Amino acid sequence: MTTISFSSVIKLMKLKVAVAVTFTAIAGYIIFSHSLSLEIFYLIAGVLLFASGSSALNQVQEAEYDALMPRTNRRPIPAGLLTKNQAFIFSVIFILAGSFFLYTAYGFIPMLLGLFNVLWYNGIYTPLKRVSAFAVVPGSLVGALPVYIGWTAAGGSIYDTTVLFIGLFLFIWQVPHFWLLMLKYGEEYKQAGFKTVTGTFHAMTLPKIIFAWVLSTSFSSLIVPLFLDTLSLWFFLLVFTLNIGFISMFIQMAFKPEQPISFKRSFIGINIYMMVFMLMLIAFHLI
Repeated sequence: MTTISFSSVIKLMKLKVAVAVTFTAIAGYIIFSHSLSLEIFYLIAGVLLFASGSSALNQVQEAEYDALMPRTNRRPIPAGLLTKNQAFIFSVIFILAGSFFLYTAYGFIPMLLGLFNVLWYNGIYTPLKRVSAFAVVPGSLVGALPVYIGWTAAGGSIYDTTVLFIGLFLFIWQVPHFWLLMLKYGEEYKQAGFKTVTGTFHAMTLPKIIFAWVLSTSFSSLIVPLFLDTLSLWFFLLVFTLNIGFISMFIQMAFKPEQPISFKRSFIGINIYMMVFMLMLIAFHLI
């Protein structure tokens, strides 16, 4: 029987991803409530556990594929640190615990959104990755829903235009974020049996497609300030300035293919861009 270590459970949870997901839920909570209270710790616990449970279940589903890729073969199951059954039990515990925190603190809707996100990620997106190179497009809903969890936990409606456009921004942002990964790890994914955009588009075409999604992400962020509770010219100008820097990072990738791009710089840049934009929204609603 495999001995379970604390470090293997932490790896199973994919904490970096779980923290990023939790961050967007926190943003949704603060943007609606205009405040930060101790009650938010129930949200943090619930979303963090939901994200960890979903990641653990994903590793159970894709263990044999993870074993084939250098990027993932050191995860707990292919590395022999946990069995599939052990990982599955942890995923169930995490999801049930996340449901408990969200339901007891905020009611049925935030919990239902958390469960729906698990269903969409593990039941729709995960199997679709082996069928379509464009699975990330419907799969991007997973990255948008946490902001709705935070929003509804604070008492907001899922039909509010503000959260709809913030969710749209997060939805669109997911696509270039993931396809940048494919520029570096596409061959690994292809050899493991996944459908990839690097195997679908010409090497000269894909950067331009990613750039089109970058422009779409930028445009969606510029819409958000127009649907906040308070219209603010200075805030819109700050967002506009942020987007000039964001777009300029990817112009070389799209239009100067003879100059090699830095994957690390581009990938870190697109993540920082999302976090800075969400932090700006948080700060705007706390001032």
